[in-house]
Amino acid sequence: MVTVIPLSPVIGAEIGEIDLSAALRAGQISELKSLWRKHLVLIFRDQSLSPQQLIQVAQHFGEIGRYPFVAGMDGFPEIVEVVKKEDEKINFGGLWHTDTAYLDCPPMASLLYAVEVPPTGGDTLFANMYASHDSLSKGLQEFLVGLKGVNSAAKAGAAVTRTHRMAEKPGAKAAFTAKASHPIVRTHPETGRKALYCSDAHVAHIEGMTPEESAPLLRYLYQVQQRPEFSCRVRWQAGTVALWDNRCAQHNALNDYQGHRRVMHRITLEGEQPV
Repeated sequence: MVTVIPLSPVIGAEIGEIDLSAALRAGQISELKSLWRKHLVLIFRDQSLSPQQLIQVAQHFGEIGRYPFVAGMDGFPEIVEVVKKEDEKINFGGLWHTDTAYLDCPPMASLLYAVEVPPTGGDTLFANMYASHDSLSKGLQEFLVGLKGVNSAAKAGAAVTRTHRMAEKPGAKAAFTAKASHPIVRTHPETGRKALYCSDAHVAHIEGMTPEESAPLLRYLYQVQQRPEFSCRVRWQAGTVALWDNRCAQHNALNDYQGHRRVMHRITLEGEQPV
């Protein structure tokens, strides 16, 4: 029986009494999936995982995908090394977003394993996009139905965060510009709940509107998503694993550890086209 410690009233839970390097039983996997649907983000401490073991853990939750812009580890192309070096000022993913929302079928989930962390700082914030949607007035909820955000990989804020890693290990599609339109409000395929699916990192404008026309509404929605009461904060330690659902949770990797190195191993799981 695992232990469950919620990280906040609305999102995130730390799961104890489980060794992810061991073969997980069907009952354990089912329990973890149920907890994941409830808490959106699961945190596992004090894990010791080889790249192959990390891949095996990910496969319990879905089909492994590939990140288009950065090549994976040598021998383990499924795993992208998320690194910030001591002399670098920009970190990978250091803004509110859901992973690769500019793809036609964005990943349903991401798995991140901490290999090397700074002595302080480098935490990650997570936010519940169900809660942000549910907090909106009925009038605004109805207004958003049918609106689509045009997500672009070329949006400057997000594009700059992957510059260093692309230069070192460009992916097979490093030169292409991905763009996809997705509903501002998406329905989770498993829970049936509505989530506010947009982020300043990737949404260039609302489909059918100019960026200038879109900006006031999008700015308000981002402010709602980032309210502290919808979020939790994860402090990393070497050996920490995080699993989150990109369909209903955003995240923001804080860039507050200048002069220190941070190394994480990331796997994304294939998703479906948002509806």
